Amino acid sequence: MTTDETPAVDAVRADEDSAWKEILAEYLPELMALCWPPAFAGIDWSLGYRFLDGELQQITPTAAVGRRVVDALIEVRRLGGAAVWVMVHIEVQGRPEPDFSERMFGYYYRLRDRFDRPVASLAILTDPQADWWPPPYETELWGCRVRFEYALVKLLDFQARAAELAASRNPFAHVVLAQLATLATRGDAARRAEAKLALVRRLYGLGFGREEVRRLFRFIDWLLRLPEAVDRRVWRQLQEFEERQQMPYVTSVERFGRAEGRAEGRAEGRAEGLLEGLLEGLEPLVRLKFGSEGAALFAEIQPIADIELLRRIKNAIPDAASPDDIRRLLPPG
Repeated sequence: MTTDETPAVDAVRADEDSAWKEILAEYLPELMALCWPPAFAGIDWSLGYRFLDGELQQITPTAAVGRRVVDALIEVRRLGGAAVWVMVHIEVQGRPEPDFSERMFGYYYRLRDRFDRPVASLAILTDPQADWWPPPYETELWGCRVRFEYALVKLLDFQARAAELAASRNPFAHVVLAQLATLATRGDAARRAEAKLALVRRLYGLGFGREEVRRLFRFIDWLLRLPEAVDRRVWRQLQEFEERQQMPYVTSVERFGRAEGRAEGRAEGRAEGLLEGLLEGLEPLVRLKFGSEGAALFAEIQPIADIELLRRIKNAIPDAASPDDIRRLLPPG
C-alpha cells in the first residue's frame, strides 16, 4: 500500500535511476577520486573521457539481469596515452544478489571479446546490509579455472569517515553522505527532514557555488523523499536560511523543477521555472547517453520552449540508439 511515508516502489526506483545517472555524468572524476583512487591516479583526465552507452547496450543480455539501475561504460586514456575502457556499475537499489559477481564477469568478458580493449570494473554497493560483500567469481572444470576479481566499494563503510566527508570539497563526498542519510532515516520523516536540511546548509558553509549547490540539491532532494507536509516545512526553512545567507541558490528556481509531476497544473505562472528545471535535467542525461556528441545535441534542444516536447525528448533518451533518433523529435529549422 502506498502512503505519503512510503512512495510507490516504481516511483522511488525511477527517481534513484535519474539521480544516479545525473550524478555519474556530472561527477565522474570526483567519484573515482573518492571511491577508486588507483584508477583515478592512472587516468589522464586532461584528455577528457567519453560515455559509451550505446556500446554497453550492444553487449548487455536481452534478458533481465538482476536489479541494476545504472551501468555505464566510459572510455578514458591512461597516463602515457594508452586507451582503456572502464565499466562503472552502480547498484542503487541496494539489494544483494547471489550471482552479482557472475554478472560482473559477464560484462567483463563480453567487453573484452567484442572490443579487444583492456577493461577495469567497479561496483558501488548502496545496500544497507553491512555483511554483504560479493565474493570473486570462480569457476573450475578439470583443471581449467577462472577467478574474476573487480573493484568493490560499499558506501555504508564510509559512515566511519562521515566527519571527513562532511568537511570535504569533493562534491561526491556529499553524494555519499546523502545516500547514507537515506539509509539511516528510512521510516523516520522527522530525522530525514533534519538530515536533508543539514546536508544542504553544509554546502553553503563549504563555499560551493550556486550551480554546484543546485546540482547537489537535486540529488539530495531525489533521494531524501519526504511526505508532502514535511517537505513543505523543510522548503520554508530552506528559504529562510537562504534569505539570511543572501544566497538564493536553490529556492529561487529549483522549486519549479522539483515540483514537476507532483502538482502539475496547479500553479499559474510556473511554466518558466518548469522549463528551466526540465532543461537542467536533460543536459546530463544527454551527455551521459551520447558522450561528446551530447553537447552539440543539447545545444539544439536548449532553445525549445515546449514543455511537452521536452518531456517526450526526455522519455525517448533511454531507448535512442544515436543523437539522430532524438533529432527526429526536434522542430524543423
